[in-house]
Amino acid sequence: MGVRLNVSRSAAFAALLILVAPAARAQNDISGEWAGLLHEDVNHRNDAIGGGPRIGDYTGLPINDAARARADAWDAALWTLPEHQTVFAPAQYWARGGGGMRIQKVVDDDTQQLVAYKIYRAAAGAGITRMIWMDGREHPPEYAAHTWEGFSTGYWDGAMLTVKTTHVKEGYIQRNGVPSSDRATVTEHIVRHGDVLTIVSIVDDPVYLEEPFIRSTNWQENRQQQLTGVISESVDEIPGRDRGYVPHHLPGTNKWLKDAAKEFGIPEDALRGGRETTYPEYRPNK
Repeated sequence: MGVRLNVSRSAAFAALLILVAPAARAQNDISGEWAGLLHEDVNHRNDAIGGGPRIGDYTGLPINDAARARADAWDAALWTLPEHQTVFAPAQYWARGGGGMRIQKVVDDDTQQLVAYKIYRAAAGAGITRMIWMDGREHPPEYAAHTWEGFSTGYWDGAMLTVKTTHVKEGYIQRNGVPSSDRATVTEHIVRHGDVLTIVSIVDDPVYLEEPFIRSTNWQENRQQQLTGVISESVDEIPGRDRGYVPHHLPGTNKWLKDAAKEFGIPEDALRGGRETTYPEYRPNK
């Protein structure tokens, strides 16, 4: 009688696992239609609300002197060049851009095993598709081509999806010229809480950062969202420029660098960024 009871309990427990397992896996599913909440850094990310990041405002960024010099020389007119007009946000800034996002599962037809997540994003007249490979494949060799979205692989750690991205093009971590090199790598931790998707992004860049740069971005599920295709076209936005001209500021000539300090009442030293300025213990010298 005892043996029969144990067998019955084992069978019942096995049946319970079969019923519960699909539900547990569903909690990890990040596929769906997602809309950006713009909860974080809204003044930097939404031009209509905050006007975008101010020239020379590097607050909270652990940048080094090389990055600071590149950003000081940057001119927003760079984006009017034909080769820059249709460029989407690079991997280093990928989750911060505006617009919507669709995440789809890619599964093997025979085994139904997850092969990848396919992510499509469209915003500001440009669209891009990103693949996060989940089938255990290796990253390409160092000499392989770099792209705007890089090469991404992911794995599940409990309910958290961890993504590693390499082979990125030189891009930016903030839309006022703060650069990120093609040697940067991006680690993302993606967690779903009901209808909210949180992406924690960590950028490691031996060229322009003094330490890893970490920030989080929230998205909300929007089942009514319908993304549209994007047909990009380059135009001559500023006619009459010399062929090959690249908008820039020579060292010491960018007259806009101190405007943010005057507008926000923040000491210039703090606006210049750097590892020390990112910690609560920081105090400006002046």
